[in-house]
Amino acid sequence: MNFRFNYIAAASLTLAMGLGATSCLKYEKDPHSSTSGTATMVCDNTFENILKQEVDVFEYQYPDAHILVRYGTQSEAFDSLFSLNTRTIVVSRDVTPQEKSALKAKYKKERGANINVRSAKIAVDAVAFIVNPANTCEKLTVSELADIMSGESSQWNDLEPSKLGAIKVVLDQTGSSLATFLSDSLLQGRNLGPNVFAAGSIPEVFKVVEENPNAIGVLGVSWITSDMDSADMSREELAESVLSDGAVMGATLTQRVKVLKVNRDNEVRAYKPYQQYIFDGSYPLFRQIYMITTASTSNVAGGFYSFVTGPIGQKIIMKTGILPARVSVQQVELPETE
Repeated sequence: MNFRFNYIAAASLTLAMGLGATSCLKYEKDPHSSTSGTATMVCDNTFENILKQEVDVFEYQYPDAHILVRYGTQSEAFDSLFSLNTRTIVVSRDVTPQEKSALKAKYKKERGANINVRSAKIAVDAVAFIVNPANTCEKLTVSELADIMSGESSQWNDLEPSKLGAIKVVLDQTGSSLATFLSDSLLQGRNLGPNVFAAGSIPEVFKVVEENPNAIGVLGVSWITSDMDSADMSREELAESVLSDGAVMGATLTQRVKVLKVNRDNEVRAYKPYQQYIFDGSYPLFRQIYMITTASTSNVAGGFYSFVTGPIGQKIIMKTGILPARVSVQQVELPETE
C-alpha cells in the first residue's frame, strides 16, 4: 500500500553557515592545537558505528589530528573518565552536577589543574526491536515488550497465534547501556528475564536474528538503516558527502531483518523507528546520546568535541539514521511503500 511518509533532511541553509567556518582549506600546522595532535576517548559500544564516521571525517579534514577510540560499556566509559585515563566519553546519560564537582576536585588534587567539565546532547537514538523475516509478528505494544523482556511472555504464542517456540531476547552485552535502558525505562527497575542472552556485540545480535526465527534483537536504530553504505564509503567519500552545502536525507530501514512497529498502550497506531517518528515523539522508546569532556578547547580532544557538537558532526549523525540534537531539520514528503 502506498502512503506519504515524512523523511527528515538536514536543512542546508543552517548548515552552510557552519561549514564556511570549518572548510577543507589547509591550516597552519601546530603539534598541539584543536586540529592537531593525538587524543584518546572511550565510547559506549552501541554508538560505535556513529563515532567511527565522526572520527573519519574529522581526521580527513584535519590530517594532523588523531583520535584513538576504545569501545566498551557505558560503565567502562565513566570509570575511565573518573580515573582520569581519558578526557572524553560518549554515553547514553549526562554527567550529574555532583559528578562534575567530584571530577573537578579530583583533577585539582591529583593533577593540580583547574578543569571545565563540558557535556552536550549530540543525538537521540531510538531503541529498535528486530525479528527474523519468517516471524509473523509485525508490531508490539510497550507492555508486550516489557512482558517479553521480563520473561513473563516466554513463547511467541503468548502474544499471537504462532508456530514459533520460545522467545529468545538478544542483546549485545548484559551490562550494556541497552540492558540498562530496558531495565530502568521499560521494566521500571525490574530485572531482565532468564530469556535474555548476550550475543557479545551489536553485529552478533544482527547475525543471531538473521539465523533464528525465534529471536528478537535489541539495538540502536543506526545499526539497522539501509544507509549503512556510509560505513562502506572511503574516508574521502564520506567527508565530501557531509562537507558539501547540500542537505542530507535521513536514512531508511534495512530489509534484511524485520523491524517491529511499537505503540504505547493507550494508542492504536504503531510506529517504526524512523527519524520522523523519533523527531515528533511518536516512536515511544528512545534515549539520549551525550558527549562529555574535560578537555581544553585549545587541544585536539576539545577540537573534536566542538566538531561533533557542531554543524558537520551533526550532519554525519543525520546520515546514520538517528536524530541529531543540534541541526535544524526540514521535513520532506516522499512516497513510501510498506
